[in-house]
Amino acid sequence: MSRGTPLGEQVYVRLREEVLGGDAGRLSEARLAKRLGVSRTPVREALTRLVADGLVRRDEYGYSLVVPSLATVRELHEVTVAVELRGLERCLEEPSLRHDPAVLTAELERWYALRAGPAPTPAEFVVHDDRFHATLLGSAGNAELVATLVTVQGRARHARLHYGLLDHRVEHAVTEHIEIAELVLAGELRAASTLLRRHLGPAPAVRIP
Repeated sequence: MSRGTPLGEQVYVRLREEVLGGDAGRLSEARLAKRLGVSRTPVREALTRLVADGLVRRDEYGYSLVVPSLATVRELHEVTVAVELRGLERCLEEPSLRHDPAVLTAELERWYALRAGPAPTPAEFVVHDDRFHATLLGSAGNAELVATLVTVQGRARHARLHYGLLDHRVEHAVTEHIEIAELVLAGELRAASTLLRRHLGPAPAVRIP
């Protein structure tokens, strides 16, 4: 653990990253404390915060990841669509608002590299995907919209891995991400909005888009 940041916060951030990355199984205070080289107190505090975040639940055997039901995932998807499309709509409504070209160009370059490299695993893709959508929204301003999206992404991430992502869908999504970013950078916001809506798709039935 590093100096400067409170130990409890470091443990929380570390465990949250593991949970969101799908790397955590059943969580035990004792085992986590031993692995992280800390006492059980900061681990317990971190797990309590993760319970409050809706990411883990406590039972008689310890803690385990929360996998939202498909009904909940559909509701989260509705919020995602509304928030992300709003990011483009507000720029269409107010011409003085612009996406930050430096931020979006840097993200686009990451996706060019991703397209040229080996196909990511589903777990890797979910992380890249969440980052793209948060960056696209954030490049248009309004930090509160971004905060809402990131919260929803956090709740849905493990469910996306649990219910499955198909390889061909990952490849298709990479292409669409590039097209969306290119359209926004070209100032074609209406076309970008149309493609983003299609990309996000309808609420999932058996898998997460």
